[in-house]
Amino acid sequence: MLIQIPDVLTPDQVTRARQLLDSAEWTDGNATSGHQAAKAKNNMQLPQDSPAARQLGDMILKALGSNSLFLSAALPKTVFPPLFNRYAGGQSFGTHVDNAIRQFPGQPTRIRTDLSATLFFANPDEYDGGELCVEDTYGVQRVKLPAGHMVLYPSTSLHHVTPVTRGARVSSFFWLQSMIRSDEQRSLLFDLDLAIQRISGELAGQQAADQSAVQLTGVYHNLLRQWAEL
Repeated sequence: MLIQIPDVLTPDQVTRARQLLDSAEWTDGNATSGHQAAKAKNNMQLPQDSPAARQLGDMILKALGSNSLFLSAALPKTVFPPLFNRYAGGQSFGTHVDNAIRQFPGQPTRIRTDLSATLFFANPDEYDGGELCVEDTYGVQRVKLPAGHMVLYPSTSLHHVTPVTRGARVSSFFWLQSMIRSDEQRSLLFDLDLAIQRISGELAGQQAADQSAVQLTGVYHNLLRQWAEL
């Protein structure tokens, strides 16, 4: 399941983030790469302990905590602190799969990476190339979103970033462990939640619709009760 989540950050937040990112000191992106990814990765990255990374990471996590589409699609248990990368001058990231386990920097906390996320800070017309290409059962999905928008996809997916031949592609990327390990089960719950919201919104006040919404909500929570890992 690949989900595009619009307007995670407001235009003002994007502007503030760009100011911090433009003045930050970038380092070799392989600082956080696994062995396999390091062979394919060519980009720049903010150090995980830099003030800009921490400030912007907190802003992103706060925004996600109140984003209903993200919460419904991801059912997050633990979110890894957001990281930040930059591609320019032909830089790219070859086909790879994300590490299954990530350890929080300087902490014993580890998460299973169920979902990967990319939040864009540069608009598509600011750079050429830089598409995030995710392979799924329907083929290769090519993603290049406006600033402030985010894409969420299974961490099991093979994916790559095409070379940036003009301008700079700046984004945040991170992983999360969901309460629902299975992407298939998570997709079913997401579809069910959307259907409940649609019935509740479009047919509000109609007795049959209200009863159906209550019944479907019961099904949703009973499935969540069976499948969730806390």
